[in-house]
Amino acid sequence: MIRYLLRRVGGLLAVMLMVAVIVFVIVRVVPGDPAAVMLGTAATPADIARLRTELGLDRPLAVQFLIYLKQIASLDLGRSLFLNEPVAWALWQRAELTGLLTLLAAGLSVAIGVPVGVVSAVRRGSWLDQAATAVSMFAASVPSFWVGLTLIEIFAVHNPWFPVSGWGGPGAGLAEHLRHLVLPACALGLPNSALIIRFTRTSMLDVLQEDYVRTARAKGVRPAGVVMRHAFRNAMIPVLTVVGLTVATLIGGAIVTETVFGLPGVGNLIVSAVLRRDYPVIQGTLLVISGLYVLINLLVDLLYALADPRVRF
Repeated sequence: MIRYLLRRVGGLLAVMLMVAVIVFVIVRVVPGDPAAVMLGTAATPADIARLRTELGLDRPLAVQFLIYLKQIASLDLGRSLFLNEPVAWALWQRAELTGLLTLLAAGLSVAIGVPVGVVSAVRRGSWLDQAATAVSMFAASVPSFWVGLTLIEIFAVHNPWFPVSGWGGPGAGLAEHLRHLVLPACALGLPNSALIIRFTRTSMLDVLQEDYVRTARAKGVRPAGVVMRHAFRNAMIPVLTVVGLTVATLIGGAIVTETVFGLPGVGNLIVSAVLRRDYPVIQGTLLVISGLYVLINLLVDLLYALADPRVRF
């Protein structure tokens, strides 16, 4: 177990190094000068050159990259060029919103995807199975921003049950925050539940054809016991895999959803940083998101042993 964890941590560090290199190159290949954006259209070339020197943007790319690696090694994500504050602090201020949105969307995806997938497999070929398959295929083909705009039109404009946008005032409590996140969580979670439905159904269909399931039925085990104790438990590993991938995808999908609903979260921060060419914020945010992807994959691998005792690392 310890050797496995050490090997995975080594792989994590290698992945993060590759991500750091790719992000560093991409943000500097994209056209645009942060100094010119900060000073506006009225700035002279001398003013822009002076600000580039102050920000260290006139140094060779190799020197900038070494400074960047040194900051990462010391767990320093740098300082935002526009916000004039550490990138880590900017992310921390917005982490609560994005974290709650991701958890709500993931909970909704699992709450819909797993039961519907199980029932669809048990009732294979029925109208319920066909309806679940059709709805899941439709949901998988619909982009989350379209779902968000539709939900706003129905539940915020025509029927003002939920806020159109925002996160609540500075003194808003958890209940008010959650009320603002209902529509964004639905817009993010509903399309992603389709993948869980399809994987759960496929995994359950494979297990329901196994000999031990037929043996349990022949012994007179109740149908619910056969499905939950014998079939679903042994179908958990593919389901855990797709749930982990879905949660990781939701973190990236929150960028679009937060923009549609005007939520001041990490996604909104990334969009603003890209428009402003705020290199430290783009690099730091993408690095943190990539780290979360890797950690989620590691957690799913560890959960395999709990779902199936036969799994050995």
